[in-house]
Amino acid sequence: MSAPAGLRELLLSRIADVPDHPQPGVVFKDITPLLDDPAAFGALTEAFVELCERHRVDKVVGLEARGFILAAPVAIRAGVGFVPVRKAGKLPRATLRQAYELEYGTAEIEIHADALAPGERVLVIDDVLATGGTAEASLQLIRRAGAEVAGVAVLLELDFLAGRQRLEPGLKGAPLEVLITV
Repeated sequence: MSAPAGLRELLLSRIADVPDHPQPGVVFKDITPLLDDPAAFGALTEAFVELCERHRVDKVVGLEARGFILAAPVAIRAGVGFVPVRKAGKLPRATLRQAYELEYGTAEIEIHADALAPGERVLVIDDVLATGGTAEASLQLIRRAGAEVAGVAVLLELDFLAGRQRLEPGLKGAPLEVLITV
């Protein structure tokens, strides 16, 4: 899925490029102006709600940290549960943990062990698909919990980082829904 032209233009107009952040040569995509605009944030939320309805989801998973901001209002509007995927060590009860490879080293993410029930359909929501490592690890967590991956939905895909190629095998046929590819 790609956003319709009007929605794409609205969203892009509210995403600020920040050169050399967090290091020289990187252009950071700052979504905080989008979040500050109720019309743009509302339109983004509705686009994700439509995906929840289309894919008949029971829960949405938001990836730390900006995925929380995007997924929580979607869950409310869609009438489904919200599950945060956190960096390891941040959740207070029993968890499922998944390690994944970074460019240099590894990282780990977690969900509460009881957050997903067997057979629930889950949509992963995040702001940006970059290298795909966190999203790929979240799919493994969802399946380990016994739930079904309904898909992954992101606002922006940074095509030059090839996250889609890394993520596709883990999708196992579930859709990757990208509103804007840059």
